[in-house]
Amino acid sequence: MARVRISDVAAAAGVSTSTVSLVLNDRTGARISEETRARVREAAAVVGYTPNSIARGLRTQRTRTIGLVSDVIATTPFAGRMLAGAQDAAREHGHLLILVNTDADPAVERDAIRALVDHQVDAMIFATMWHRVVETPEGLPDRTVFLDCRPADGTRPAVVPDEVAGGRAAVRELLAAGHRRIAWLDIDEPDPPVASGLRHQAYREVLAEAGITPDPAWHVRGDGTTAASGRAATDRLLDLPPHRRPTAIFCFNDRMAAGAYVAARHRGLEIPADLSVVGYDDQQLVAGELDPPLTTIALPHYEMGRWAAEVALGAREPPEPDQPYLMPCPIIRRDSVSSPPAAAPTPAGGEPDTTP
Repeated sequence: MARVRISDVAAAAGVSTSTVSLVLNDRTGARISEETRARVREAAAVVGYTPNSIARGLRTQRTRTIGLVSDVIATTPFAGRMLAGAQDAAREHGHLLILVNTDADPAVERDAIRALVDHQVDAMIFATMWHRVVETPEGLPDRTVFLDCRPADGTRPAVVPDEVAGGRAAVRELLAAGHRRIAWLDIDEPDPPVASGLRHQAYREVLAEAGITPDPAWHVRGDGTTAASGRAATDRLLDLPPHRRPTAIFCFNDRMAAGAYVAARHRGLEIPADLSVVGYDDQQLVAGELDPPLTTIALPHYEMGRWAAEVALGAREPPEPDQPYLMPCPIIRRDSVSSPPAAAPTPAGGEPDTTP
């Protein structure tokens, strides 16, 4: 089917092609009557004319598009909320979001950036699935925002989760329920994610504020972030003598918390009557589906995606380049936290009893 041209609109409206161009490009300074403008627009609708976005982009230096380059977000359901947030913000500002998922392949990433720049996208978002520090890829345009990561050189605006504030909220939730023996279920990896260190920092700070010196045995690490690793690490906690055994666990993520549930139940323990558990992520099909549903800290994927698109389009003021914006991580209260069991004495002064 032949593309409808501007000359077809001109013929249908009985005007020149230059008049059609002025009307359809909303040139308000041109001396064209409202009657003629209405006739041109009606003719364009009748013949089915749509403007050539590439040609318009060459004239205006704007293509009404945003490029988003990601690693594996598009194939990860819970992190896909970032795409939804970015897409909603782009659409509200009259832009189309163009996504390229690179599967973390550097060659694909380079080609994607080059192709989007050649397409003359108005702005770009560089996103990762995990909060981490990244080297700035070559070829990124000036109007680039980093999403769920921050550039090592601190030269571009970035948005990441406020991991420390989220961790503090998790530990304070357990303290407010009356717990003093609170464990931190971490991950054991050669190059742990940024979130691990920040959440552990929050754990230590809140316990220190409460006058609690944690028993070193309360910090356990799982081999990875799976439910199986969470179960194995929780087993080590539950092997501690009763007077040292924690009454609550703050887990690195929801999947590890699911493993903690399994370990507890294999010991005949009930959650939260015998053991309270708090996770992190609010992962879809995990946190809310556990029995009982898991109290957790939500990663603000949708909000971060919106923020990144709005900053990229100039609709929101960015922070200082060397200071990423910390998006709040709200606590989602469900049913996995209660007061500690009555038979769980607290060592005097909150100090851990390290006797075997």
